[in-house]
Amino acid sequence: MSTQAGQQTTWLTQEAYDRLKAELEQKSGPGRAEIVAKIEAAREEGDLKENGGYHAAKEEQGKLEARIKMLTALLRDARTGVPSGDVAEEGCLVTVDFGGGDLETFLFANRENATDEGGKIGSLDVYSPESPLGQAISGHKVGDQVTFGERSITVTITAIEPYRP
Repeated sequence: MSTQAGQQTTWLTQEAYDRLKAELEQKSGPGRAEIVAKIEAAREEGDLKENGGYHAAKEEQGKLEARIKMLTALLRDARTGVPSGDVAEEGCLVTVDFGGGDLETFLFANRENATDEGGKIGSLDVYSPESPLGQAISGHKVGDQVTFGERSITVTITAIEPYRP
C-alpha cells in the first residue's frame, strides 16, 4: 500500500494497532524512565570504561529507542479497516494452491499482526508483503498464477476475502 505522498502504509488489525500503541506508550514513558534510572545508577558506581552495568544499560537504551522509532513510524502510517477483497492486498485472507489441491490459507499482512512468537493469529499464519510469497501475490486476483522464491514455486490464488477477526 502507498499513500499519495509515496510513504508506505501498513494494514493492522484493530487488536494489533491497540496492542502496539500500548507498547509504544509503555516504552516511551515508564520504559524510558526505567532505563534512564539504570544508567544514572551505573554512572554513580564510578569508572565508566569498565562498568558492565553502565554499558548494558546503554545497549538496552539503544534497543528501546530503536523499537520506539519503529513503532512510531509504523503506527503513524498504519491503517485499519476491511479491504475490498477484490485483489490480494494487506488485510485479506488469501488461499493459494501449491498444486494438486495442496491449499494454504493465510492472513496477508504485516508480521506485527501476529499474536504469538510463531507468526500466527490463532492457527492462521501471517505472511508479510515483504515475504517472497507476499511480493508475488500482491495485487493479483483469484485464478492468477504467480511464481516466487529461489526455487520458482508456482501457486494459484484460489480465494481472497477480507479478514474479519
